[in-house]
Amino acid sequence: FAACLYTSRYKGDIYNPAVYQSLSLCSQSKSEWPRHEGAIRDLEFMPQTDNELVTVSSYGEVLYHVRDGNRLKTTALLRDRHYDFRDVYIYPENKNIYAVSRTGSLFIKTSKNSQILPLTNMQHPFAIEPMQDKRHLLIVGENKLAKLDMTTNTIVGSQDLDFMVTLCSRYDYAPAIFDNKGKMHTVRDLNKFSSRKVPVLGNVSAFASSKSTGYEAYGLNDGTIFLLDKQKNIFRLVGHRSRISKLKLNGSQLYSSSFDGTVNLWMTNKEKIEPMPLVNTNNWILHFTFDSSKNYLWTAGQRGTISEALISTQAMFDKLQKKVNRNLSQEEWNYYIGRNVPYESFLLLVRKGVRL
Repeated sequence: FAACLYTSRYKGDIYNPAVYQSLSLCSQSKSEWPRHEGAIRDLEFMPQTDNELVTVSSYGEVLYHVRDGNRLKTTALLRDRHYDFRDVYIYPENKNIYAVSRTGSLFIKTSKNSQILPLTNMQHPFAIEPMQDKRHLLIVGENKLAKLDMTTNTIVGSQDLDFMVTLCSRYDYAPAIFDNKGKMHTVRDLNKFSSRKVPVLGNVSAFASSKSTGYEAYGLNDGTIFLLDKQKNIFRLVGHRSRISKLKLNGSQLYSSSFDGTVNLWMTNKEKIEPMPLVNTNNWILHFTFDSSKNYLWTAGQRGTISEALISTQAMFDKLQKKVNRNLSQEEWNYYIGRNVPYESFLLLVRKGVRL
């Protein structure tokens, strides 16, 4: 409590590992639920809620979960090992659930029924992204794109590609696909691409961008991250030991997950950008997302485990305050805080609800 309080008061770095990791440990801010037989490939919250979510796995599982305190109540929407689900999208207008299988199918769950839509002549579909008009869904395969009308749940067009798609992400509010020839294509429509050369060398496995800062981040198979600023200066970020699975830019904060089992936070507005581990597991992390407040980080693991970790320093500090039940003695104060620092009552600060 004292370390966080004085670090914040004297404008220190609350994300210093010695402070942050102790804060995380003392606030007991992590929960885990083993739910899937296969690797969880995607995890998404239902619209307008922080306690309902959907996960999909490589073993053909589509599961719906409701958070109730420390419990996670799970309902299977589909369990069929013939499918290999890689991505899920939930349409905000009607909460229909779409899950794409690498075996060539799209699972659609509406309030009335479920159906499997075949994706013909599409090699290994693996990603789905809403298009700019927000009424159509782009289905991405290695050799082909398809366009789904989410009001009728029908395929309304397709486009063959003369390259192999290796990654799908988003850029400038539109789907962005990366190919095996070192290019990135922003998809405005099936036959309307904005293409450019990827500015870094290597196999890009994750991408993120920020409209507000102009930053772009590229994660590679070997665990390296390259950060580009608005002036196109390139910074090499080293902290992961294996494949980057997902990147997320939130203003000056860059979040990264990796097969090494960690989620790192990088403060891009600092002179020296170093990794701050937020989550450490012994499990490949394949995907992560945040709740709407961005206080909690949810991760999907290769061993079928869903994890939730509190990452807000203020929220963790608030939990820690509730555990403060006495003041330091003068002897403890002199030893831990310092003789030259005026004595304070921590209980009085707690009663006032001190903020970081």
